[in-house]
Amino acid sequence: MDIMEQLLNHIPLPRMVEVKQTFHAPEIADVPAAVREALAQADVLNRIAAGDRVAVAVGSRGVADIALITREVVRAVKMAGGQPFILPAMGSHGGATAEGQLEVLEQLGVTSATVEAPIHAEMDVIEVGRLPNGLPVYTSRLALEADKVIVINRVKPHTAFRGPVESGLTKMITIGLGKQKGADSAHAYSFKYMAEHIVEMAKVVLSKVPVIFGLATIENAYDRPARIVAVPSERLAVEEPKLLLEAKRLMPSILFDPIDVLVVDEIGKNISGDGMDPNITGRYGTPYASGGPAVTRIAVLGLTEQTHGNANGIGLADITTSRAIKQMDAAKGYVNALTSTVLEMVKIPLVLDTDEGAIRAAIKTCNCMDMNHVRLVRIKNTLDLKHIWISESLLPEALEKPNVEVLGQPVAMKFF
Repeated sequence: MDIMEQLLNHIPLPRMVEVKQTFHAPEIADVPAAVREALAQADVLNRIAAGDRVAVAVGSRGVADIALITREVVRAVKMAGGQPFILPAMGSHGGATAEGQLEVLEQLGVTSATVEAPIHAEMDVIEVGRLPNGLPVYTSRLALEADKVIVINRVKPHTAFRGPVESGLTKMITIGLGKQKGADSAHAYSFKYMAEHIVEMAKVVLSKVPVIFGLATIENAYDRPARIVAVPSERLAVEEPKLLLEAKRLMPSILFDPIDVLVVDEIGKNISGDGMDPNITGRYGTPYASGGPAVTRIAVLGLTEQTHGNANGIGLADITTSRAIKQMDAAKGYVNALTSTVLEMVKIPLVLDTDEGAIRAAIKTCNCMDMNHVRLVRIKNTLDLKHIWISESLLPEALEKPNVEVLGQPVAMKFF
């Protein structure tokens, strides 16, 4: 028996219980119809003249029904007489290459066939101004040359800073349209100033780029569209903060707090920009955001297939597995870390050979008073929180929660 086995084999593994978490979750029944209604209510299509080349900016996040939403916008632009094309707007994602960003869109279901418009993926940017502190502001050359620009994005809390606007339309105008150089500039002075910088940079971009409106989605706790709103560009500063508050109210959570050990089966860029959403785990890469449960140890067991080796966010874990390390393409995560300047996201945690070993190590080091009664929660990922597993010690608590349904009896922990 080697030293690792001596240290970990005696650590007890709790029996686990599957539970269902229930959240208030309004959902749009007919997404295409909701897009058409949003455009009609905002009365923004009359801003498109016959023959206008219209760039429809689409990002890298896993926005629910993004291909369907984009297709409806494309159709609306055509009906208004415009000539739409898709413009990837995702900062440094996709390895900060045109080919990589095309690949990201394809993974999201956004292709020229599905959205009925050509995709023009170029990383060329032009400096369009500077902030008073000297930071340059960049925007896509294609956006600058288009006759009109439309931005599509989900509004939600950011994972590294807090402000009146966080992830959403304004950030996409600043960082998404800014490509890698724009993202690099926006992050240069750290997330401490991000809330201020994305707004000020967006003002510069909007003064140069013909953005006519943004189409915002808000998703419910089960990552389905709850609301779709078209916001005229001149109303962004007023309307987006309201949408962010609504998005925060609809967010899911882990309904157990505190947690000794949180086991996350998979992380990935298709789950969150940070691999696993800190708003769910309570573990942040910067001191400029907070919230979520108090978690002592996080064990990450693997990466999603869709992240293609990008393990950005693995540094927020305390323990991981050899399997996760083998899945990594370090350079992809490093591009994100160097652009955001948050190196903590790609640091390598303690590595164990097996999932079981990683979980035992997390239990051993969580400093709970009695390891036989560890408060352990296991989730597939931070997007999938409807069905989760809890340790047997949390069962009495679960039975008292009106929004938690116990689905079975305690069973031995499963490993995949």
